[in-house]
Amino acid sequence: MEKNIIKFPFVRVGIGQDSHRFLSSDSTKPCVIGGLIFEEEAGLSADSDGDVVFHAICNAITSLTGIPILGGIAIELCHKDGITDSQVYLEKALETLGKQKIQHVALTIEGKRPRLQAKNLEMRQKIASVMKLDVSQVGLTATSGDGLTDFGCGDGIQCFCILTTQEL
Repeated sequence: MEKNIIKFPFVRVGIGQDSHRFLSSDSTKPCVIGGLIFEEEAGLSADSDGDVVFHAICNAITSLTGIPILGGIAIELCHKDGITDSQVYLEKALETLGKQKIQHVALTIEGKRPRLQAKNLEMRQKIASVMKLDVSQVGLTATSGDGLTDFGCGDGIQCFCILTTQEL
């Protein structure tokens, strides 16, 4: 008697978070969130551009692979080569996934400012492009948190990421 053996794909879930404070309003550093520049806001306090979305995704990839991106690869790129564009860090992080293929990335941003709703689709498209995904594989929500945290009060911004992969 032949047994039917069902082989299930190996699925992994990574979780990442990142946060940064806003610089003073007289700062000339641009505010970069999800690969987009928000002209009306001061930049974020960080050695890099401080893109909390790309950093949260990098941290989710680190939770999958164990390879430190922001604490390792990005620091070296920033300090040694002067690279501060978080898109470069994310591209390096994606290279560490090996046989894991990203199925979905879910992002939640908390902050009082900037207002993100008008750029939601554009941000999802940018993230999808960098990650070589279809825009339908990128979910993005934003909340002010009703002012209950420093982020909700406008002092900074944070992002949480859940990344789902499947082994090829």
